[in-house]
Amino acid sequence: MTAEPGLWSGRTALAWLIGGEWRFHPARFATTAIAIAVGVALGFAVHLVNGSALASFDGAMRGVSGAAELSVRAASPLGFDERLYPRVVRAAGVADASPVVRLDARIGKTPLTLLGIDVIRAASVTPSLIGIRPSGPDSGNDAVFDEAALFLSRAALAQTGAKLGTERTIVANGRTVRLRIAGTLPAIDDAVAVGVMDIAAAQWRFGRLGRIDRLDLSLSDRDTADAALRAMLPADAILSTAETQNAQGDALSRAYRVNLDMLALVALLTGGFLVYSAQSLSVVRRQRAFALLRTLGMPRTGVVAAVVVEGLVIGVVGAAAGLAAGYALAWAALHWFGGDLGAGYFTGGNTRVVFQPSAAFGFFALGLLAAVLGSALPARLAARAAPAAALKNAGDMLDPRKPSPWWPAVALLLVGGAASLLPPIAGLPLFGFAGMALMLAGGVAGVPWFARALLKPLARRTRGSVPGQLAIRHLYGAPGEAATALCGIVASTALMIAMATMVTSFRGAVDTWLGQVLGADLYLRTTAGASFDPATRTRLAATPGVADLAFSRQIPLTVDAARPPISLIARPERGGRDPLLVLIDRAPTLPADTLPVWVSEPAHRLYDWDPGETITLPIAGRTAFTIAGVWRDYGRQAGAVLIDEGDYQRLTGDEGRNEVSAMIVHGQDPARVAEALRARLPVDLRDQVEIGQPATLRRLALTLFDRSFAVTYLLEAVAIVIGLVGVAATMSAQTIAREREFGMLRHLGLTRAQLTRMLGVEGAIIGLTGALAGIGLGLVLSQVLIHVINPQSFNWTMSTRIPYGTLLGVAAALTASAAATAVLAGRRATAKSAVRSVREDW
Repeated sequence: MTAEPGLWSGRTALAWLIGGEWRFHPARFATTAIAIAVGVALGFAVHLVNGSALASFDGAMRGVSGAAELSVRAASPLGFDERLYPRVVRAAGVADASPVVRLDARIGKTPLTLLGIDVIRAASVTPSLIGIRPSGPDSGNDAVFDEAALFLSRAALAQTGAKLGTERTIVANGRTVRLRIAGTLPAIDDAVAVGVMDIAAAQWRFGRLGRIDRLDLSLSDRDTADAALRAMLPADAILSTAETQNAQGDALSRAYRVNLDMLALVALLTGGFLVYSAQSLSVVRRQRAFALLRTLGMPRTGVVAAVVVEGLVIGVVGAAAGLAAGYALAWAALHWFGGDLGAGYFTGGNTRVVFQPSAAFGFFALGLLAAVLGSALPARLAARAAPAAALKNAGDMLDPRKPSPWWPAVALLLVGGAASLLPPIAGLPLFGFAGMALMLAGGVAGVPWFARALLKPLARRTRGSVPGQLAIRHLYGAPGEAATALCGIVASTALMIAMATMVTSFRGAVDTWLGQVLGADLYLRTTAGASFDPATRTRLAATPGVADLAFSRQIPLTVDAARPPISLIARPERGGRDPLLVLIDRAPTLPADTLPVWVSEPAHRLYDWDPGETITLPIAGRTAFTIAGVWRDYGRQAGAVLIDEGDYQRLTGDEGRNEVSAMIVHGQDPARVAEALRARLPVDLRDQVEIGQPATLRRLALTLFDRSFAVTYLLEAVAIVIGLVGVAATMSAQTIAREREFGMLRHLGLTRAQLTRMLGVEGAIIGLTGALAGIGLGLVLSQVLIHVINPQSFNWTMSTRIPYGTLLGVAAALTASAAATAVLAGRRATAKSAVRSVREDW
């Protein structure tokens, strides 16, 4: 039979095939498009939130720093000697310099950044900081030199509720000062809470005489100035640019953002598998139609084009809808939860959505790619089928006696495992994610072999109910159908189990660690830069009911200008006086003349600091310390170093302490002792001290942990829901496509009830098989997350804790949902009479 030339020349045939499929099966197209839309929406929303938070952080940094070309910054809040100022001004390549005192302050309960500036110098170096608008009848240009005048940004005014011309109490550096709100700072970003006052008044009133925190520079020659300044700067000062400041903020949250982006793509990957399942079943159902069209002259490329274009349209619709939904989700997340997504990297709720065209294009392309790839393999299989054989057989063409290949799965798993062990790139576990992708592909590729191996002992049995035997033999004899149904289940289940295991292990490790380090009965901590001076410490130590007090000091310390500051902690440590330090590695006995320092696990990994090694820290110049040990710390991702309180006092002369751990006399009421401690504080310090008990602090820490992983839980839930939808769609499509088979079984004597039980058993077996495969693969993937990606991303390690309850719940949910879906679909498929179901055989 010769086809009429041009009959299948392209557009008409494609429109007929695709249009007819959409008209008769709109639910399938809607389900797959929604799956792609959900994946794109989650990925795009997470990316938008993170990008918007970074843009807001960048704006805040520019608002506080004044966008100077180059800055000399203090390595710690202790500042540096102001006598450096004239030397820097005279340095080669420097045109001018503006000194700045920077303090963390608060008005009432509202935190803000307080800057003390030299208005004359700042006018030529950082004019944005002096875009001052005086207010009030007595305000003129000289108001900026008034020692009692304070100028607030619009954000600070709004957050504090302060009125122009009124006086407010400012708390900073442990001092309480009354200042008059003399005007506003219209040049500073509306989202940044900043206060500006005269630098001399700031130094005098807030106890910073002789110390400054920053020198903002304007340059005549950047390279010359850079070289000259690096040669003269003391150890407690560093060179900084806007780029290094942004790099610090980016480095702090980058691993978290990348992990969230990758996790958000899990839903998109699962959606791609759902497209594959739906398209595969569609191809099987239309196998005879394609064969008939091939005999009428349609080329193989026409069949491929029909299926791929279907996927392309699904991708376009789903990706476009996903971008719109993602933008809406990002707006809602920023509006209700702020820009930190629960992790605490970015504070403040004024972050606005910043649309990113390149990200939108990227996620649209990813959605399109997932849909097209999900359709490509079914299209190829449809085109390869011989028309004559396909017209006679619409079932699974795999010979049950032929073993399913296992080596591709093993090869992918081995290559993925090897790839995950490679070192990070730019501090990111990119090989770890690539290894997980390969291992996931290997797990999915091994599904046919796993299903056949699992069913083989059951298929050999000759006893059992007829519906059960028919269900087992059908799945064993049609492994292609089972594999198609299982691929989406295995992918979504494996990724969800991997994440659940990692989160359970992390939370368990944090809980255990908190139990080890929270060994005191009460904890006191100051806010807004306040501190406990020696006289206050003496009064607190004499409080009735207190057995022992341990005072400590914690400040940020910049070791590398491009990295976030580490935490410098000074507390009693020499001679093992701190039994709560959880050491995971220690150096041999150190010589008596060395200064010991203990570094946290993140600092050990970030800076390659090992026990016994000598390091230099910017404390009292450049002081050499010997690492006495590495301690476990889940609270400071950027790293921390701990030195003995006595050594810190001797080196820095800093007598302030901002944390206290108290052991109380046995039998005393902690609440009463806490009130007694607060009563012994100076009046102006009482509202600057927070007092907590270990149980409260532990509960708060775990609550914050759960909040930081709230997005992770949400993405896990979405991935598994998409997987369950895939189960439902796959089982329904497979069942409906087998109407003729059910008609033949009815002719052989099976009742509708027996057919329903058969389908229920089939669905339960598919669901349980997918759950077992997904759980096994997920536990393997979790080891990459726990022992590779987590240490490379966040620089801490933990042991594996398996969430047995979650495993059982997932297995039960998948088994029950697959069985229920098969039964419901089976009622529709067996509703027709046996004669009508097999009418095509007449």
